[in-house]
Amino acid sequence: MNWKPDRKSKIPIYKQLALYIETGIADGTFPHDKPLPSERGLAKELGVNRSTVIAAYDELESNGLIDRNQGSGTTIRKDIWGISKKRIPSWNRYIEAGSFLPNLPVTQRIHKEMAEHNLINLASGELSQDLFPMKTLREITSNRSFIGSLGYDHPQGNAILRETLSKHVKQFRSIDTNPSSILITSGAQQALHLVVQCLLKPGDAVAIENPSYHYNLPVFKSAGIKTYYLTGDQEGINPNDITTLYKKHRIRMIFLNPIFQNPTGSLLSEERRKKVLEISSEYGIPIVEDDPYSLTAFTGEKLQTLKSLDHYGNVLYISSLTKIVASGLRIGWIIGPKAVIERLSDAKQQVDFGHASYTQWIANDFLDSNDFESHIDHLIKQLRSRRDQIVTSLQSFLKEQVDFYIPKGGIHIWCRIKEEFNETQLLEESIRRGVIYVPGSTMGSEKGFVRFTFSRENEENIHEGIRRFSEALQRVAK
Repeated sequence: MNWKPDRKSKIPIYKQLALYIETGIADGTFPHDKPLPSERGLAKELGVNRSTVIAAYDELESNGLIDRNQGSGTTIRKDIWGISKKRIPSWNRYIEAGSFLPNLPVTQRIHKEMAEHNLINLASGELSQDLFPMKTLREITSNRSFIGSLGYDHPQGNAILRETLSKHVKQFRSIDTNPSSILITSGAQQALHLVVQCLLKPGDAVAIENPSYHYNLPVFKSAGIKTYYLTGDQEGINPNDITTLYKKHRIRMIFLNPIFQNPTGSLLSEERRKKVLEISSEYGIPIVEDDPYSLTAFTGEKLQTLKSLDHYGNVLYISSLTKIVASGLRIGWIIGPKAVIERLSDAKQQVDFGHASYTQWIANDFLDSNDFESHIDHLIKQLRSRRDQIVTSLQSFLKEQVDFYIPKGGIHIWCRIKEEFNETQLLEESIRRGVIYVPGSTMGSEKGFVRFTFSRENEENIHEGIRRFSEALQRVAK
């Protein structure tokens, strides 16, 4: 075989090999009446691990191109070129050719582990079931009549819910708006996708925080957007860095999570918030404010969002009920200039014909009830207790090995591990010990960090999870 793997390519060697063999089957390089090389022999010839060849053959077999039979070796499937001349499509080629990029492999792995195994979950950015307001939600669905329509609703979302939201954001977030400036979305994630897909074009430059939830989101790369980074401290980003990026790269949009930022937990100071808005107005750069956590301040104070300080309409405001009520409701929203909302609404309608009317009804009744405020008070108390527990556990098990900032709200704590370690090994060792978290590389460019989320587990599990993590760290630290 004259083919050799390209070891500098980002494409895994097993995929390179599978593609080469697939092409060879089509063009006759590999005759249909002869078996393919053995796994061991091909591995030796190419200078790769046998597992690489096995993975390549697994892929070819899953695509219906080869048969593997003990005793007779690996052969090309005879019915590929039978009388009917039919073949199974090479689905992997289609998968890899799509313009919408997949999550990072480590992110996929984390999601898979969370879904399939019973681990202490310090990774998931959602509330635990016991923090959902189940009693009130059951009462809404059991005791109140659904009076809405089960047909397609208004493209921007149910009019009654948008009216309720305009009152909600005024009361709890000091944002003045009206129903025509609100779009209901399937959570904040869809809102972000709509903004990127509709308001930016390939080649545009944007500024995002580093670290941040947005750091490795495939949505930017999928859309051909160039991302430039804003770093910060306990008071958030330095606004002057926005000016620098604008002058150097002509950034067209700024994506910020200013209140209890994910993953650092930092709170952009009021002085910096005002400065960011000044710079936005000076250069005409729109800001996308992602605000999942502003209602979770552990002091109970009402914090001013960028949108509440925005007097010129420079801020597109994204929020949802995911982090404060229930992730399964899938209720988010965008607030912005009417023309922008109508553009995003048109795009959303093309995707899903508008949001589900039933969950909009539930969300409206809950937001409009007296129970909402008491739920938030209870949520803050519980999250504060869990925050205190994870701080205590980190100090107990990892006092000399980690640095961290104690967040004053939100659900995340960002830790710098002082010792050198292999990130992949640490994650694998932790999973083996029954605890999972988010490696720092998925959220930032600096090495040596991890993110723990304390909203999914109770205090006992948080303590046990940090203990198991500390044991894993001791095992892999250099």
